[in-house]
Amino acid sequence: MSSDKFSAVWVSHTSINDFLQCPRAYFLKHVYKDPATNHKIKLMAPPLALGQSVHEVIEGLSVLPVDSRFSIPLIHKFEESWKKVSGKKGGFSNIEAEQRYKVRGEEMLKRVTAHPGPISRQAVKIKMDLPNYWLSEEENIILCGKIDWLEYLPVTNGVHIIDFKTGRSDEGKDSLQLPIYLLLVTNCQTRKVEKASYWYLDREDDLTSCPLPDYDEAYKKVLDIARKIKVSRALEKYSCPTSGCVYCKPYESILRGEAEFVGVDEYNTNVFILSGEDQVPDSIIL
Repeated sequence: MSSDKFSAVWVSHTSINDFLQCPRAYFLKHVYKDPATNHKIKLMAPPLALGQSVHEVIEGLSVLPVDSRFSIPLIHKFEESWKKVSGKKGGFSNIEAEQRYKVRGEEMLKRVTAHPGPISRQAVKIKMDLPNYWLSEEENIILCGKIDWLEYLPVTNGVHIIDFKTGRSDEGKDSLQLPIYLLLVTNCQTRKVEKASYWYLDREDDLTSCPLPDYDEAYKKVLDIARKIKVSRALEKYSCPTSGCVYCKPYESILRGEAEFVGVDEYNTNVFILSGEDQVPDSIIL
């Protein structure tokens, strides 16, 4: 089979996680397009708005020289970023709810400013807008995803994968996030991955180190799930395992006309909100 990125099945940590949670949710988030506009659909909610704004501010620092990353206060950058998600655009039902989330974001960035850790050291930036590589060229499957931060380790000429967490819960031990990031970083740049960490910005001044996954095991596990996604797409079978769950029900509300349309995002996706802050699971697309 000749390589064709346009016909390939693209998978990411987000899409794989959605598929494992509920194939129907995967379909609605990653395949379905509104017949009237031919746009994909997305639900915005306060936890997503918070994560989007905080990540935008911190990740934007990696392209700056080390000595100029804090020349403009992060809180000032956050104010600009927050404008994109303020009000209904961020799924906020009222000013008080929005302010609670905004204050949480400000506190996270104050923490980073006071305890910059890896942000004050050299970083590696992968020269791709969306890092991706052929997970299996023969099977026409591409793995893609954005890495929050790659710290450069000069002693070994290696890299340290860092993922920023704005939610209140820890990443599960069975999460495929680090295995996927290990595959991406190994194949999208030349330096060896030496370390991996999470930074729980809501409560920790320092990183939480994680053991590196085994590369071969990570590859096998991710490819196995990607193959299942490819089969589901080919057969157009995307059934919810419980005939309606917390992951697909909110998106079904859009199809029933019960969600409020609030605009089109930078990726030409139709953005909707639901009444009530807790109707969308606390997850983030990055």
